[in-house]
Amino acid sequence: MNKTTALTRLALAAVAAASLAAPVASQAADGPWLVRARAVHLDPANKDTIDATDVSINSKWLPEVDISYFFTPNIAAELILTYPQKQDVSSSAHGGKIGTLKHLPPVLSVQYHFLPEGQIRPYVGLGINYTRFSSVDLPAGFSIEKSSFGPSFQAGVDIEVSKGIFLNFDVKKTYIRTDLSSNGTNLGTIKVDPVLFGIGVGYRF
Repeated sequence: MNKTTALTRLALAAVAAASLAAPVASQAADGPWLVRARAVHLDPANKDTIDATDVSINSKWLPEVDISYFFTPNIAAELILTYPQKQDVSSSAHGGKIGTLKHLPPVLSVQYHFLPEGQIRPYVGLGINYTRFSSVDLPAGFSIEKSSFGPSFQAGVDIEVSKGIFLNFDVKKTYIRTDLSSNGTNLGTIKVDPVLFGIGVGYRF
């Protein structure tokens, strides 16, 4: 069982447990803002188009804050923020770790919330990711493209545990890619393309 499958099963079990807990009276939220804090597991796909290199970055947990604004009871915009995350860069062709980098990957999404006044509130989202790479430390002569734009797909659920307080589970597939060059020659594309599994709490006001 891979890490993503195990985390997904854990999330489903937690959602099931929460749904069996004592119900909370259905109440409309007090305001249009929802702020969440999440712990997010980044599980990269680590695919590339570079012959005989197998370039990859490591999986890791990272903190995240997101801010949502509801234009209607069903439609919201969500901005996801964190600080630059340091990752190890590895290559099987070169015996393992070959360097490090940092990336800052904010995502802006439009969401549809199916049951905006229920205790259990599932949603889906479609967004755009902008990733900025910095502090790139690779072997001499190697470099990467510093910016990446790509789509992001999202599904999640908010579970109201008290008036305005929510438990959140969220899964995203985000497309992050960068070109690797050696002495100015493009070698191919590193496809990070991670699955991001998040668990956290939120406050609606």
